[in-house]
Amino acid sequence: MTETQSLEDQADRAAAAGQYAAARHLLEQAVQGDGATIEMWTKLSAMRKASGDLRGALTAIEQGLALSPLDFSALLSRAVILDGLKEPGAGEAYGQALAQLQSEDDVPAPMKPAVAYARKRRDEFRQTLRDYLAETLPDNLTAAEQARAARFITNRTRTTRHFHQGPSDFHYPGMPEIEFHDPGQFQGLKELEAATGAIREEFDALIAAEAAEMVPYVQYPERITLRQWKELNNNRQWTAIHLLKNGWPVEVNARHCPRTMEAISKMDQPQVPGASPVAMFSLLAPGTHIPPHMGVANTRLVCHLPIIVPPNCGFRCGETIREWKVGEAFVFDDTIEHEAWNNSEELRVVLILDIWAPALSANERRAVAGVIGATNANFVANHDRI
Repeated sequence: MTETQSLEDQADRAAAAGQYAAARHLLEQAVQGDGATIEMWTKLSAMRKASGDLRGALTAIEQGLALSPLDFSALLSRAVILDGLKEPGAGEAYGQALAQLQSEDDVPAPMKPAVAYARKRRDEFRQTLRDYLAETLPDNLTAAEQARAARFITNRTRTTRHFHQGPSDFHYPGMPEIEFHDPGQFQGLKELEAATGAIREEFDALIAAEAAEMVPYVQYPERITLRQWKELNNNRQWTAIHLLKNGWPVEVNARHCPRTMEAISKMDQPQVPGASPVAMFSLLAPGTHIPPHMGVANTRLVCHLPIIVPPNCGFRCGETIREWKVGEAFVFDDTIEHEAWNNSEELRVVLILDIWAPALSANERRAVAGVIGATNANFVANHDRI
C-alpha cells in the first residue's frame, strides 16, 4: 500500500468514527501525494463541506473533476455545493450532472431523492432561463417566426432538441430539416381541406359496399430485417386502402372515390416511376401505437388530412406533438422520427399522400425521379413505401 493509499485508509476510518476534522486533515495530505484520485478529492470535498467550508469543498470537487470530467457523482456534488453557495450556475450544473445519467436503473436507492431534487432544480432553472430569453424577442414577429424563435429558445434551454432527417433509402443533401411545414406554401391544400366532407362520404360508401381492397399498411417480406416495423409488419391493426400506389391508381378503390381523386390531383405530388404518387386511407385500429420510425426519402413530404378522429389520438414528429383535427391538413417530414397512437375505442382514419419537397428545383426533381425510379426498377423488388 502506498503512503497516499494509507492516508486515505486512515481518513476512511476516522470519518466512520465521526472524527471529521481528523479525516479532513488526512485527506489534505493524501491529495498532495502521487496517485491522488477523484475518489480522494470527492471525500475531501465532503469533509470540507461537513465543516462548513463550502468554497473549499467546491475547490476540491473541481480538482476531482479535472481527473474525470464526466463523473456523475462528482458533478452532482458540485451542483449541490453551488446550490448551497446560492450561485446562479447551480441549476445548469444540475443539468450537466443529469446529462451523464444513462438510466434510472444506474441510480442507487440512497441517491434517488438527490436525483429527484436535481431534476426539480434543473427544470426550475430551464423555465427561468426560458422566460428570460423570451422577453428578448421582438414584438413584431409573425406567428411562424414566433414559433421558430420559441423553438430556438427551448433548444437552448434543452427542453427540446433538434431532430435530424434519417431516410432509410434516399438522402438528398441540403434539404431543410423541418418537422411540420407551413401549409400555406402547398398548392391544392385548401381545396383538399374543403373536400373533407365529400371525401368522408366516399370513404363511408367504400367501406359500406365492402368493395375496398384493404391491406396492412406495412408489408415487407419476412426476410428483410427492419426492426422498427417488427410489431406492425403485415399487421391488420394498421391498414391502408390505397387510391394511388407506386405511381398507379388502384382502380378497385379509386373508382369509388372520384371527388377524392379530383382533390388529390390538385396536389403537387412526385412523379417517380415505380414509387409515386401515393395516396391512401390510413386506418388505425383502437388501442394501436405506431412506433417511432423514419421514412424512405427526404425528397418528398407527407400530408395528412384527418377524416375520422376519435378522442385520445395523437401524432408526434420530432419534438412536436399534434392532435389530428377533422378537415385540418398538415404536412410533415416523415424522414424525421415520428409516431402515432390511437388510445380510443374507435377507428381513426386519415387520408395520406406524398408531396414534392418545395426546396427541390424542377431540375432536381427530374434528377430525383430518375435515380429513385431506376433504383426501384432495377434493385428494390417488393420494397413498398412507408
